[in-house]
Amino acid sequence: MAKAVALLTLIISVLLTAFAWPAVRSSVHDVPIAIAGPAAAVDQVSAALDQRLPDAFDVTRVADTAAAEKLIRDREVYGAIDVSTGTPQVLVASAGSASIAQTLQSVGNALGQAQAQGTSPAVAVRDLVALPADDPRGAGLAAGALPLVIGGMLAAVLLTNLVRGRRRRVVGAFTFAVTGGLAMAAILQFWLGSLDGSYLLNAGAIALTVAATSLTILGLESLLGYPGFAVGGITMMLLGNPLSGTSTAPEMLPGWSGTFGQLLPPGAGGHLLRSTAYFDGHGSEYSVLVLLGWLVLGAVLSLLGHHRSRRAAAADEAKAEPATFAAA
Repeated sequence: MAKAVALLTLIISVLLTAFAWPAVRSSVHDVPIAIAGPAAAVDQVSAALDQRLPDAFDVTRVADTAAAEKLIRDREVYGAIDVSTGTPQVLVASAGSASIAQTLQSVGNALGQAQAQGTSPAVAVRDLVALPADDPRGAGLAAGALPLVIGGMLAAVLLTNLVRGRRRRVVGAFTFAVTGGLAMAAILQFWLGSLDGSYLLNAGAIALTVAATSLTILGLESLLGYPGFAVGGITMMLLGNPLSGTSTAPEMLPGWSGTFGQLLPPGAGGHLLRSTAYFDGHGSEYSVLVLLGWLVLGAVLSLLGHHRSRRAAAADEAKAEPATFAAA
């Protein structure tokens, strides 16, 4: 009994740490933004940002508003402070991260008031890529991150227990990824109104994420047996989901965790879905490569597990043959 209580205590402590630590320690650091305007004005704004929020922003300098807008729509920066016309304005993309958009708005207002010695009205804000009107907070996309992970995990577990043959399991995983992607995209886009863009591209992004998750866990089970489920579940649920940055942004997570989270299927899948839903696919290349990498890893693990099983079966047959001759 004591061992069971200790194990349960450890498990709940790990769960709390995995999900609470990124949220509690969330802050702005190295967020890519642009500053548009003459060199002297850009230097002044950049210095003010460093003074107010040290290490919060990774600044790209551009000459005019058009260049800043292009960087935002291409998902190279989250927003911009534009001083190219003399009147400061803030350019944001709430669809990229509502949290960072709010931070930029607050920073812009503070800079405007400081420039006018506290008498300036709020700085003008333009949302270049806004979230859908039916879901202005992006709650649907954030809430959909967990079902993406659970769907891939459940697919691997059920297919392993209900379907015989590794090839049939792999085919089943891909089939479910397609049907699950179509269903989840339909719910998020047509019912909840949380997604814009092409329905098929959104469904494809979800399907690729589910396939990467389920095929990786199937591969781990094929190689390690049932402990593979534990390894896959820990990787996807306790690491991938809380470190995905889907509800805020990877740059909001503490330290290295945001960068690491983008190397796992939940983080890469969330980033990919944002790109297809709101940015016409811009900024999706890295996420696609990550998810394809996990697909390849799952296939390799399955192949290794298949060869291991065949060698084990051959060894068992070889051991059985002498006993058969002896009995004869």
